[in-house]
Amino acid sequence: MTNIIKTILLASSLIVTATTSVQAKEELLDRVAAIVNGGVVLESEVDDLLANIKRQSEKNNQSLPSDNALRIQVMDKLINDSLLSQIGQRMGIQISDAQLDQTINNMAREDKITLAQFRQQVINDGSSYEKYRENVRMELISGEVTRNSVRRRIFVPPQEITNLLNVMKDQTSNNVEYHLGHILIEFPADASQEDLTSAKTRATKVVELLNDGSDFAKIAITSSGDANALKGGDLGWKNINEMPTLFSELIADKPKDTIVGPIRTGLGYSIVKVLDIRGRQVVEVEETKSRHILIKPSIILSDEKAQELLQGFLNQVNAGEATFAELAKEHSEGPTSIRGGDLGWADPKSYDPAFTEALASMKIGEYHKPFRSSFGWHIILLEDRRMVDATSQMNENRAYQILFNRKYGMESARWLKETRDEAYIEVFEQDTK
Repeated sequence: MTNIIKTILLASSLIVTATTSVQAKEELLDRVAAIVNGGVVLESEVDDLLANIKRQSEKNNQSLPSDNALRIQVMDKLINDSLLSQIGQRMGIQISDAQLDQTINNMAREDKITLAQFRQQVINDGSSYEKYRENVRMELISGEVTRNSVRRRIFVPPQEITNLLNVMKDQTSNNVEYHLGHILIEFPADASQEDLTSAKTRATKVVELLNDGSDFAKIAITSSGDANALKGGDLGWKNINEMPTLFSELIADKPKDTIVGPIRTGLGYSIVKVLDIRGRQVVEVEETKSRHILIKPSIILSDEKAQELLQGFLNQVNAGEATFAELAKEHSEGPTSIRGGDLGWADPKSYDPAFTEALASMKIGEYHKPFRSSFGWHIILLEDRRMVDATSQMNENRAYQILFNRKYGMESARWLKETRDEAYIEVFEQDTK
């Protein structure tokens, strides 16, 4: 997610007034590029995103398709962003400044630079840091809207988990991961035979171009209908079990640079390329046993008050006036409160990044001062650490997540398509004057 946020920066501007020596007059510097329900996409937003993609492409020595082809993909993204923003407003989803700061701090940390260096990097790339912050906020809201809307549409039966576990046990290729690229040539939901034939012809032509040495990322940006089109169709690293079944059967044991497809799916014809391959080794996992108290800020309770409240709880514990578990039962918000905040034994990497980082800095028996995560404000008591062979539990969790992700990718695309079909969208022709 953070890579998407870093790559895609949105901006908008307004109408300004220009004064000449003869008379003052208004000069139109912006126009509506599309209407999306009650919202609009401005031409300046399209221009800004196009310019940013070109800057990033030049920086990464990546060739791009024509402006017209690139504009189509950019318009699709901005329309989707507008829809998700509107849904987020109806859901009441908000990203506080504290959550936003935490996310940007994590992004800087991933790049192994300070926040000040990260800020300067954004400015050096030709962007406004203030606008960048708001675009990060928008990406976080979009992700939350999608997860909330799609998650409830997905059910993973226990038998599917069992079946996948049995397959995973028998596969020696489970230690291999593939870096995949994906291009989707779409056809309409109620496709006619002519639509299917046309899409198949275009997909076959794409495969021919790729086999002749054409740039995969450039073709993906130009032609793909997949959500990852603007990232050059990059699907990231995937184990053979994490891929859709149609892909895994064709990808298994294939060498680097293999191109497979066209593969017909419910959304269109897919072309997949093996960009790279790497091995993976399962090792022991360190688990932590901890308790926490969570306080969620609200309109009534500010971030400062939540932090102050938690510090008060720590003072009570240190003074022997109450136990951590007692205070968690009485005050903590969330499902663990009934257990005195007990999180049990768990891999700390499964928690929110801020929570994981806090645990990593603690000694057994130590309390952590109040800190902010994406869920709210916490204090932690670290009770113990241990090294375990978590292969069995990890495989079960992994099997569930694999099946969930398989369904999630297809279901999120279907949900977004349904959302767009139900929306009023009008795209205006580009003014070439």
